[in-house]
Amino acid sequence: MAYQAQPPTLDPHVTTSQASATIGRNVFETLVTADSKYHVQPMLAESWEQSEDGTTITFRLRQGIRFHNGKEMTADDVAASMNRWIQISSAGKDHFTGAVFEAKDAQTAVLTLKQPTATAMAILAYGGGNYPAIMPKELIDQADPKGVKEYVGTGPFQFKEWKQDQQIHLTKYADYQARSEAADGLAGKREARVDDIYFIFTPDSSTQVAGLLSGEFDIAADVSYDSVQQLESNPEIKVDVAPTGMLNLYFNKKKGLFANEKARQAIAAGIDAESILIAAYTQEKYYELNHNMMMYYQIGQWSSENGRESYNQNNPEKAKQLLGEAGYNGEEIVIMTSRDYEDMYNGAVAFQQQLKNLGVKSKLEVYDWPTFTELRNDENKFDILVITNTPKPEPSSLAFMRKDFPGWTNSPELDELLVKFRGAPNLEKAMSVYDDIQKWFYEYVPVVKIGDGNSISSSQKSVEGMTWLDGLILWNVSNAK
Repeated sequence: MAYQAQPPTLDPHVTTSQASATIGRNVFETLVTADSKYHVQPMLAESWEQSEDGTTITFRLRQGIRFHNGKEMTADDVAASMNRWIQISSAGKDHFTGAVFEAKDAQTAVLTLKQPTATAMAILAYGGGNYPAIMPKELIDQADPKGVKEYVGTGPFQFKEWKQDQQIHLTKYADYQARSEAADGLAGKREARVDDIYFIFTPDSSTQVAGLLSGEFDIAADVSYDSVQQLESNPEIKVDVAPTGMLNLYFNKKKGLFANEKARQAIAAGIDAESILIAAYTQEKYYELNHNMMMYYQIGQWSSENGRESYNQNNPEKAKQLLGEAGYNGEEIVIMTSRDYEDMYNGAVAFQQQLKNLGVKSKLEVYDWPTFTELRNDENKFDILVITNTPKPEPSSLAFMRKDFPGWTNSPELDELLVKFRGAPNLEKAMSVYDDIQKWFYEYVPVVKIGDGNSISSSQKSVEGMTWLDGLILWNVSNAK
């Protein structure tokens, strides 16, 4: 399959990259996972039980599960993996500080929390970037800060080869033990119905389309919006649309102009979100104007009226006034994005033009995805990132909430709200705190949300069973050709 971006690593504990998740979760599995409605379901855990006070969760593990190296999975592997994830992953540090996994016996792992949290299981079930993969204890013990030395999991496919800047090759794991429940989202039965998956790194959309039409590629993970009509007119090609994430402007709040809140508010006031969305996604059916921090399809659970009037203001005069109050003197700002993702790049180009109309000088710097994910960690490299964030199971997991994520949000008010949210005894209480968090979002302006986007994947007619949840799902996919 043609895949638009090379991941920085396949170790999900050390990266939030969605490319790492989409490829790596064929190899690695988690204790629990999410079905298509984001309900928590078992995977490597057979069952779990939470104590009355909510501070202890006991997981009973499935028996006879073997890693790709032949070793049987035990609670020691689970404890080692999960404690590493808690200590080094962004999600672990944010939500499970002070928590510890222990092996009670070979088939029982116990999670002890410092305080109960209503969203703990939803976070453990998340299958996007930074997911809590289970790996052999010995590989965890040998890992360095950059990641594990080998990619060994329990999933339906095993890692075979990585040719840098070319491809990643996965092969069917013959001894995989699937669950018996019907497949639903990331949950239920997973089956390797093809012998090999080749992720061919193909950032150029025209090359993806040409490869599909010639039969070189069976699947293209993220084809150009402009190519849809051409692909749909071919009877041998199928086209699928699925939610991809939220297009955001990330401000460098540590250094430069946008350390000033008024400057951030100015950009929020001045932009025409819909024009940027049209540039990024080409047609209205591929995007949603949505003022909520969460994705449009999550509004049933996570929604708030706070900020509605501050979204998509398209008020250049207000923006210019706020820029003046922020002390903007005509200095050039640096916008950074990646061409590997069409929506990010095209959205950045449209945004730069809008800045010009506001009297703001800017320079657009464009990189491949691995370089972008490295450079964005340096506060000297950018003023604004144009980036698409993948959906999260609950709002406190959103990347811009974190002090250590590029953009470097630093707000005592948010800190207090997150303590309340993560310590909420039930979802009803958590949802009421979410209302306050969204109010903070539109006052502090850690990012400007442009809107929600859908991505387009395409495949040969011979390919069956392809679904989506936080990225393409490739188990249970067959190819009849």
